Amino acid sequence: MESYKSASDALFIMLGAIMVLAMHAGFAFLEAGTVRHKNQVNALVKIMVDFSVSTIAYFFIGYGIAYGIHFLHSAETLAAKNGYELVRFFFLLTFAAAIPAIVSGGIAERTRFNPQSAATFILVGFVYPFFEGIAWNNHLGIQEWLKANTGATFHDFAGSVVVHAMGGWIALGAIIMLGARIGRYSKDGRLHAFPPSNIPFLALGSWILTVGWFGFNVMSAQNLQAMSGLVAINSLMALVGGTLAATLMGKNDPGFVHNGPLAGLVAICAGSDVMHPLGALITGLVAGGLFVWAFTLVQNRWKIDDVLGVWPLHGLCGTWGGIAVGIFGTKACGGLGGVTLGAQLLGTLLGVTIALAAGFVVYGTLKIVIGIRLDAEQEFEGADLSIHKISATPMSKEE
Repeated sequence: MESYKSASDALFIMLGAIMVLAMHAGFAFLEAGTVRHKNQVNALVKIMVDFSVSTIAYFFIGYGIAYGIHFLHSAETLAAKNGYELVRFFFLLTFAAAIPAIVSGGIAERTRFNPQSAATFILVGFVYPFFEGIAWNNHLGIQEWLKANTGATFHDFAGSVVVHAMGGWIALGAIIMLGARIGRYSKDGRLHAFPPSNIPFLALGSWILTVGWFGFNVMSAQNLQAMSGLVAINSLMALVGGTLAATLMGKNDPGFVHNGPLAGLVAICAGSDVMHPLGALITGLVAGGLFVWAFTLVQNRWKIDDVLGVWPLHGLCGTWGGIAVGIFGTKACGGLGGVTLGAQLLGTLLGVTIALAAGFVVYGTLKIVIGIRLDAEQEFEGADLSIHKISATPMSKEE
């Protein structure tokens, strides 16, 4: 029975890893559909290369920082218990690699390729696992301190804060360091529309992410015995709430409609295992509305050129998700309990602070040392031709 259990757990978490790996195709197509035509190739290439760089950084450095586990052992040792520790690494890697995938959408269309790859290595190798170890592996005694002072540890079941808020707030620092795309704002501050290049690609990316998210959340149990259908239904209710709120507030704009479910899913990650489905629905509704309101504010009023709206979507909705656990996860609001608002506020604030500081430090340092932005001519030509020497739909000589 022990052998059967280890095999089942390894298969369970491996299927989750595959589903979250598939989500990276969602990130790619969401970005490819949102950016202008001359930057589609770059969007697709970045996600693939960033995932590969993330794998190296997390395998050799990041996973060891977060969990104290290294893989420089014999294959015989690594294959113990059906290779469960290996597929657990694979699963958690797909989470870690979401950080540069999130950042990529915010800094699209004007970022140099190699400096972004260097930033990916630093973020996934050092920054992300530092907070991951605090939240999910009790590093530095912070969880014990929270429990002693607030009555509970910081609860983030599937990464509203650890993954999404981290990625979104890192992206904010990077976006500010880069500055707006050329022509995005006129001298008098007026916003010039850069419409999405391909709505079907955008929608496809959203759908891939939405489907894969059930692996992201449900398989965060990390073993078959701990799997809960509550997580799946809460994820469903949150994505529906996010979609409906974004559709209503966004006045049927397809960009808002297809980001709405993502806003709800970002917010429900943290509390999907402890909330009542009605609490999950409310969490999603708030997240969908928050995304539309914040995206409009950031672009129109604050003049922050966040191409895909990753700070409102991942940064703010992830922050809301971390806080929402302390409300709808309590027994008073129909949840399973074991959480407190104080712990959620403090844990979320810590994650946001680390991420925002890292965004400014990492991208600010790279900006000074090697430069992070395409020059004006390259940006005008587009990242596809200036970096990859080909467009998304190249014309043949006959054409």
